[in-house]
Amino acid sequence: MKPLVAIVGRPNVGKSTLFNRLVEEPRAIVEDLPGTTRDRLYADAQWGGVAFTLIDTGGLVLWTEDELTMQVRRQVELAMAEAEAILFMVDVTEGLTVGDEEIAELLRVSQKPLFLVVNKADNEARRLAATEFYGLGLGEPYPISALHGTGTGDLLDALVACFPPREEVEEAEGVGVAIVGRPNVGKSSLLNALLGRERAIVSESPGTTRDAIDTQMSWDSQLVTLIDTAGIRRRGRVRRGVEQYSVLRALRAIQRAHVVLLLLDAPEGVTAQDAHIAGYAMEEARGIVLVVNKWDLMKEADVSEYAKGVRQAFRFIPYAPLLFVSALTGRRVGTVLETALRVYQERLRRVPTSGLNRLLREAVASHSPPSKRGKRLRFYYATQAEVDPPTFVFFVNDPQLVHFSYRRYLENRLREGFGFEGTPLRLYFRRRSEARFA
Repeated sequence: MKPLVAIVGRPNVGKSTLFNRLVEEPRAIVEDLPGTTRDRLYADAQWGGVAFTLIDTGGLVLWTEDELTMQVRRQVELAMAEAEAILFMVDVTEGLTVGDEEIAELLRVSQKPLFLVVNKADNEARRLAATEFYGLGLGEPYPISALHGTGTGDLLDALVACFPPREEVEEAEGVGVAIVGRPNVGKSSLLNALLGRERAIVSESPGTTRDAIDTQMSWDSQLVTLIDTAGIRRRGRVRRGVEQYSVLRALRAIQRAHVVLLLLDAPEGVTAQDAHIAGYAMEEARGIVLVVNKWDLMKEADVSEYAKGVRQAFRFIPYAPLLFVSALTGRRVGTVLETALRVYQERLRRVPTSGLNRLLREAVASHSPPSKRGKRLRFYYATQAEVDPPTFVFFVNDPQLVHFSYRRYLENRLREGFGFEGTPLRLYFRRRSEARFA
């Protein structure tokens, strides 16, 4: 699993600028996917062949009575608790401030590898001025310019050197099923309901996801490891959409799972945080099942109308099965693992090469590939390279001619022809010079 690195500091010291610099993206919004735009608070970065996950945080103000600012502080503290290393960012143009000293006191007790990053040191005079921050007692300052990138190489060299040798992520035994979702949507209730319906509990053991418990059980003679993230708890009254760092543990659980059960709260409806979690499951190419819990409270609700709203909110994963359950009453709880195991089997589906190329010929005949500057995209053949997740390679004359809309069209034809319920598909396009198929 990739190490987590949190960037912390006062407001307006350049944390987001450094975040974007290190993840090599020009904006905090990392991806603009068809049908959804998601603000990323974490993104993968790498240096010297070492990959890590970077966490951008809000400005940290320790002494305040402002509710929103206190909420930001709680999120920063959670990010710091989850992180393996911390980048403490200060502003050389403002000098050493009382706010910096207060944050330094907080960081001193964290016992995490800590790097003092002095930003906006974009000339020799400012780099010399960075020595003032030795006064914080946090070791050597790293003078950088997040805007221009100067000094970041030395910082990253030191950062990746502090990471311990990464152990392989322990694979969940059998089929790994992660139960994820916002606080109070019923994750623990669903876990208990699933276990109550099955007598063959194999064992309980701590998982590598912090504060999670892995529970092994048998379902229809299939060994299943339930990866629970119920340790995520809401601290005080937190405005919807603000407590976004609670997805950190969900992200770790998602990385260990084959299939993700994303629980939704029926009375509350879909929130931005739900979409964030689903987006991570999609990016990690995990199977996903949308589970609307607490349906027993929706006495007057129309299932079909409610489902339309859910589908609209998750239009970037139209392949995900949608279930309506009540963990409290046990209504339709039995369908949850049945569906998860069905999705897992879909992830293992292998398509015969002959059938795949027959579908490709039919797809191209029904909808001609696009052209660009008079050059038309040509397909030669396709093959399935992997399963779990299903991965397909298409050999073409020029991969640059593949528009995202045609990629989506081919994915839809693959699903129509072969299923793949609940699982993302990976499609790659490679250059090939041979003659096109007949």
